[in-house]
Amino acid sequence: MYTLQILLGHNTMTATLKNTAASRDFIAQLPMTLELKDYASTEKVADLPQKLSTQGAPDGYEPRVGDITYYAPWGNLAIFYRDFGYSRGLVNLGRIIEGTENLNFRGAMSATIEIVADESSIGNQ
Repeated sequence: MYTLQILLGHNTMTATLKNTAASRDFIAQLPMTLELKDYASTEKVADLPQKLSTQGAPDGYEPRVGDITYYAPWGNLAIFYRDFGYSRGLVNLGRIIEGTENLNFRGAMSATIEIVADESSIGNQ
């Protein structure tokens, strides 16, 4: 498991990521700064610099508040602030464990994401 810090303006969120192929690909791109934008009044989304592996991932996922996901068809990061139904192509990366209330903003906001703790081995890259 990996622990991340997500900085949104003056606010901080703490998240954990699973040790999966998609999560390891995401972590390899950190630190990064993305522009989070609202999508469907349900999630904040941002384009990633590179696509993530979906090896070993289920065909889809039913996200809940605080889930950090990867939408493979579009290659973007999606952080949910509302529950949503099962979505084919959605891969769960982890979840926000502190600070989900900071996702309640309008418009776009810059987010800096960095790893703060590595509790398991990333393995050979």
